Amino acid sequence: MNGQRLYFIRHGRTVGAGALIGHADPAPLESGTADCVEKCVGLYLNTVLSSDLMRACITAERIAAWHGIPVQSDPDWRELHFGAWEGQSPADLDNAALSRFWSDPDADPPPGGERWSALCDRVARALGRVGPETLIVAHAGSIRAALCRLCGFDYAQSWAIDLPYGVLVTLEVRRFEPGGARIMALHP
Repeated sequence: MNGQRLYFIRHGRTVGAGALIGHADPAPLESGTADCVEKCVGLYLNTVLSSDLMRACITAERIAAWHGIPVQSDPDWRELHFGAWEGQSPADLDNAALSRFWSDPDADPPPGGERWSALCDRVARALGRVGPETLIVAHAGSIRAALCRLCGFDYAQSWAIDLPYGVLVTLEVRRFEPGGARIMALHP
């Protein structure tokens, strides 16, 4: 990929928003899906890629249908797996364990969950299959991992970027290597 635009959109708000929903698969709210479609109306797209989780797939299918192009599902774009914490509210978890996780999700992953580096490795594989003018419908974690890979951010830097439901991130990718992209726009 050289000198191309790459778009990421976080799926819209879901049932159970606020919980650690990782690989759990709650349904997206219609209002959140419609908001995502509206944000993508003016984009020129060759391809729409999506996490294989329902909340991303439904959004991707609606966006792709509007553009008249196919959608491809890829499990490498899934959110971080939260293991025993899946579906739990952060307020209901052990505060010390949760703090260790947020401080260093590679050294202290959720019990039975995925390490940050494993998510980054999955996303790096997925990025290797991305062509120009592609929209990727994904999750906050997988989008952060892509920003780490493409923009050269470390974990803490990726968390300095707010990625609310339905945010559209536009990257200009000059070189497909860490630091080879720059953020063109964030549209909450």
